This record gives sequence, C-alpha cells and structure tokens, in this order.
Amino acid sequence: MKKTIIIHPFLFALFPVVFLYSYNIAQLTFSKILLPAAIILGFTIMTLPVLWMILKKDWKKAGIINTIFLILFFSYGRVYEAIKTWQIGDFVIGRHRYLMIVWAITFIMVIYLTIRTRKNLDGLTNILNVIAIVLILFSLINIGIYKIKTSNIEKDNIINVQEENYEIEDLDTYPDIYYIILDGYASSSSLKQFYDYDNDEFTDYLTEKGFYIAKESTSNYPNSFLSLASSLNIEYINYLSDDIGVESEDRTIVYQMIENNKVMSFLKSRGYKFIHFSSGWGPTNYNQYADLNVEISQSKWDEFKTLLVQTTLLDAFEKKFFRDTGRRRIINTFDNLSDIYKVKGRKFIFSHIVCPHPPYLFDENGKSVPEVDFDMNDWGWEQKEYYLNQLIYINKEIKKLVYEILLKSEVPPIIILQADHGPHNTFIEGKYPTDDMFKEGMRIFNAYYLPSAGDELLYDSITPVNTFRVIFNSYFDTDFELLVDRSYYSFYFEPYRFIELTDIVDYD
Repeated sequence: MKKTIIIHPFLFALFPVVFLYSYNIAQLTFSKILLPAAIILGFTIMTLPVLWMILKKDWKKAGIINTIFLILFFSYGRVYEAIKTWQIGDFVIGRHRYLMIVWAITFIMVIYLTIRTRKNLDGLTNILNVIAIVLILFSLINIGIYKIKTSNIEKDNIINVQEENYEIEDLDTYPDIYYIILDGYASSSSLKQFYDYDNDEFTDYLTEKGFYIAKESTSNYPNSFLSLASSLNIEYINYLSDDIGVESEDRTIVYQMIENNKVMSFLKSRGYKFIHFSSGWGPTNYNQYADLNVEISQSKWDEFKTLLVQTTLLDAFEKKFFRDTGRRRIINTFDNLSDIYKVKGRKFIFSHIVCPHPPYLFDENGKSVPEVDFDMNDWGWEQKEYYLNQLIYINKEIKKLVYEILLKSEVPPIIILQADHGPHNTFIEGKYPTDDMFKEGMRIFNAYYLPSAGDELLYDSITPVNTFRVIFNSYFDTDFELLVDRSYYSFYFEPYRFIELTDIVDYD
C-alpha cells in the first residue's frame, strides 16, 4: 500500500510569508522574509512531533490539526479587518472578543472531530497537500513574473556611488553633521492655512538659537522613499522613469539608493564616521554601510513583520505592543541623539524620525493616545487634532535636543531639521487632489543651523535636493551647481510617473 506523504503543514506554514512577500515584492528584499519563515517553520517542525505523540503516533491527524491551527491563526487578522465595522443596530459584531470565541470553538471542534474519527484520512491529507502546493505555486508564479519584468533593469548603473578618498587636514576642526528627518512635518504656512495653528513659538526658538528657517521650502517628491533618495544623492531622480519604467512599482532600487547614498560616501571618503539611527521603517531601519547603527527599542522589528502579525491571531493583542515599541523608539532616539557627541571623531548622523507622521503615539504632553489605531497610513481630516498634538510634542523634544547638541558639541555642529514631505490629512481617497491638497502635501518644514557663516548660500525657497550642495560648497570647498528648485508628484501605484507641481505648490 502506497504511503501518504504529509507536506501540507510545512507548506501552510510558509504560505503566509511567501504570499505577503509576493504581494509586496516591489518594496521588499528577499532577506526580510527569512527570519519570519524560519520561526513559523520551526514552530511547525516542533509541534508536529508533540501532536504525533499525543495522538498515539498518528501523523495524518497531527498534520490536519497543525494545518487547521495555521489556517485559523493566519486568517484571523484578515477576517477581523473585513468584519470589524459590522453591526446590528447598536450591537457591534466585529469585535475581537466575539471573533476569538468563534475561532476557539472552530478549533476545538476540529480537534474533537479529528481525534474521534475512524475514517481513513489519506484523501483529506492529499487534498490539503494539493491545496497547499497550489497556493505556494501561485505566489511563486507571481514572484517569477515580477522578477522577469524587472530583469532588464540595470541596477548597478543606477546605484553607482564612488568617491575617492580625500584626506582632510585638521579634520577635528570640521563640524559634526546632524541630518534629522521629521517625517510629514508641515510648513508653518500649511499649519496656519489648513490647521489654524501658529507655529511661531517653535520657529522663533530655533531662530534665536541661530537656525535659518527656509519659510518657502517644498519637498521635491511626495513621499519618503523618493524624497530621501533625492536629498541623500543630491540630485533629481526623474531618470528612474526611464530606467525602471513609469508603470513599475519596484521600490527596491530606490531603497538601495537611500542606503548606499552619495552624501554618506562623500563624507566617509573625507574621514567622517557615518552613524545611522534606526527608524522602524524599512529603508531607514538599518544601514549596512554605517560605521555605527544605533538600534533602538527592538529596531529589528520592521514593517514586514508588522504586516505579517496583523494578519494573525496576534492582531487582537498587537496594538499595545506596537504602540509601546513605537513610543520607545522615538523617545529613545531623542535621548541617544543628544549623547552621540561622545563618539570620537567627526560624524555624519542620520536619523529619520517617523513623527509627526502617523501612527499617532503622543498627545501634546507626550502621553499615549490608545484610542487611535496603530496605523502608519492613518491620514485623514478626522485625525487633524492627533496630528497637531503629536507635532506639538515633537516641537518640545526638538527644542530640548537642539539645546543639548549645541551645549555639548566642542565644534559648532551642522544641524538640518527637515521634513521629507508634508502631511496628507486633507487628501480624500479616490479623489484627484486639489491644488490646496497638493500644497499641504508638498510644503515642508526646513531649518538649518550652519555655523561660521555657512548659511550665506541659503534662501527661503531651498528644497532638499540642494541641501547638501549648499553644505558641501560652504564647508568642503566643492563647486556643486545649485539645481533649480522643483516639486514633482506621483501616485502610490505609479511612483515614477512624475507630474511637475512647482507652479502649484510655490508660495504665493
């Protein structure tokens, strides 16, 4: 008699990870899935023998129970998202407490029926094997199609960062450089126009400390990955429309441009140490080229793992975990930035702080706001108050940080406080943005502390693409041409189909 092979538990263990990777492949590297896949597969390998022993050495029953557990576990979050708004009258059906009861009853019934049955389970085992194989194959086919479509992109030609070593005499007299990205921080004019908020108390403080506030600054691109790739490589990246394709969603090349960037290479070639702060967001969570990665508050926990957990039964418990982790990361980032002066040598410090951008973790006094979902894309006019409160909190932390850095630095440092883009709270899903929406999304906060008259080349409408052109020309005797300041917009699913908005978002 032919022995039935039991492979479905292992394939169902891998499927959630492989499927999520295939769905988000344009934004992920393969290495991101290795640890989650290993953990889930390891769990399956360990639990199967335990079930086999409990079920009197019946591999088929052990495999079925294991697979049903995996299906229930990894489908919970998706089912909850689908039903969480359901209600009958005032009675809300879509609550974790009710869904968990249904899931528990279902699993107990599966265990009971599987243990009690005396039927031959070869047929069910084969059906589960086939379903698992088909699911894995569909995901692999999607991955293969994507790889074929992007195989003609010459990544090495796009990401070509080379700097000859250039020894600087008296390097100790050069300033440390702090490049601090405040994600989604609106310009003062946007705060007044759209939020009825006067930010002068904060900007006046910075001005008194010697900062130059670029009052008419706009972002060059509408989101973090395009904006940072541009500013860190001191160039416009519209050429990606041809190199990658306007219909492509592939973000991995741009992520590599952020990690292996020209600003870092320029400064390292001149003897600077590159210190990179973990952000919790994929492209700026870790940098393999950094001399020091400051890993803060479980920083290895990235967006992919968050997405995976949110599909599972852990979704019922993850909100507090992610909220606490996010809060600790931001609080500890400010604490560590004020102490990084202790690292010897000249330093280029890069810190991408995902705030005041959602998720909303702080009220104006830094206390938690548990009533708001943990959602990194939680833009919307109903979130206006939470956005403002988080911005007010960040202002307080920035003031303390600036005071500490200026106090502790032996050589007056360069400090750039810059938003990568503006907020998107006025945007309406499914509606083409109005001019005012574009203004809110593209006008940014942009402040510079450039000691020793380094701010002579600054001007009110400077955009991030020219930030380091000005700094390198002022402090390193380079002759970079300042580019014409322009703003380009693109939509999420076609990030490289650029629309110029300079005339629309320029300040009146």
